[in-house]
This record gives sequence, C-alpha cells and structure tokens, in this order.
Amino acid sequence: MSLTEEKTSDKQTSKRGKFGVKFGFGPHLTLDGYECDSRKLDDMNFLYGLLDTLPGMIGMTKIMPPYILYYDGKDKPEDRGFSGVVIIAESHISIHTYPEKRFLTFDIYSCKSFDIERTVEYVVKAFGIGNFSKRVHHRGREFPKDMDMVENIMDSDRAKTSEQ
Repeated sequence: MSLTEEKTSDKQTSKRGKFGVKFGFGPHLTLDGYECDSRKLDDMNFLYGLLDTLPGMIGMTKIMPPYILYYDGKDKPEDRGFSGVVIIAESHISIHTYPEKRFLTFDIYSCKSFDIERTVEYVVKAFGIGNFSKRVHHRGREFPKDMDMVENIMDSDRAKTSEQ
C-alpha cells in the first residue's frame, strides 16, 4: 500500500497565546482512496452502516441519521456514485464514491480531536483501499478553545485599565 501524507506541524495543534490560552478549532481529515473495492463503493447499505457507526467509534455525537444520495452520472456514467453525510455535534463526516473509477473521497471535520490514524486505518480496511492520500488540516488556528479563560483575561485587563 502506498501513502501520500501532508501534515501540518505539531505547533499548530498546540498553539498557545501569551496567557496560556489554547488556540485552534479542530482537525479536518481528508482522505482520497484509490483502487477501492468497487462493490463496497456501490453499496448504499454498506455506506449507510459505515456513516451510522463511525461517529460512535471515534467519540463523536451523531445528531441525525446518515443521508445518502445516488447520482447517475448523467452523460458521464463513469461519474456515477453515492454521496453521503452524517452531521455530528462536532461538525460532519462525508463521503463521495465513484465505483467505476474505484475511487472515493472521505472527510471528517471536527471541533474535537479524534484518533486520526485509527480512523484512516478503519476506512482503508473497510473499502479495501489499495492506495491513498491523507491530509490533516488544523482549522481555525486563531480560534480560542477556552472562552472562559479568554473572558477572565479580558475582565482582568479591563479592571487594570479602569484602575489607571
């Protein structure tokens, strides 16, 4: 199995500001799978089951059942396949399949950390992926994770300013 990986530095995942406030909204995993099992890419029940169980497996909170649509490819039958999404409290998990091309795109965007390596391993095994490209982008790098701490710092700064 071949792997292409683009990763952001650990500094981005643990960035802290001047007062110790941790910044960063959360990880966005994208996975492009090649040489997949075309039968699984073409099986709506399989896709539904995967999207239905994956949130619980990675510690996320599913807030709706998966929603899957079929696209017939119109004048390009090789583009036919399924698109599916499950909305989680932490954001979303989505997939797009192309059975004729034995290709899929898969992503998880979350405001909560999750075991990215375990998730990739699971998806690769589930779809029999022969080759893949994985990217992890850390979203909202300037987003303060702990709003209570930010408010306390701001209140403290305001109090100091008003005393002067």
